[in-house]
Amino acid sequence: MTNMTSNFQKSSPRIAFIRARWHADIVDQAHTGFCAQMDDLAPSANTDVYNVPGAFEAPLLAKRLAKTGKYDAVVVAALVVDGGIYRHDFVADAVVSGLMQAQLETEIPMFSVSLTPHHFHNTDDHIKYFTEHFVKKGAEAANAVAQILAMELPEAVTA
Repeated sequence: MTNMTSNFQKSSPRIAFIRARWHADIVDQAHTGFCAQMDDLAPSANTDVYNVPGAFEAPLLAKRLAKTGKYDAVVVAALVVDGGIYRHDFVADAVVSGLMQAQLETEIPMFSVSLTPHHFHNTDDHIKYFTEHFVKKGAEAANAVAQILAMELPEAVTA
């Protein structure tokens, strides 16, 4: 069984946070929630923010950032909606698959706050709901980052 500790292994973990610019007003709330929670969990953590045009571009940047060796984790936030022109679930699947492949290749953990609602309408109610939801999901991503970075691996895995 893997042992989890309450403190980060590194005193000042460095995290890359990638934000898609489609629906930026909503997506940026994930970063807000993430930073607020990280301030509670690891005040010494450093987070660098990067912007990409849309969700589809995020996995490549995530992989490039991970390969620099500068980051202990990468988080991606995006809102992929059905605009009526294409199947948005294909884009969402490509993003999550790309992040999975990148983390397996680089051994840098990656976290997705990429949401794909079944129905999104540019109305006040939907905008309010998803704005609040992204704050919550950003905080959840911070919790996941903290847990993974605090994980102690058995010697057999690290040797």
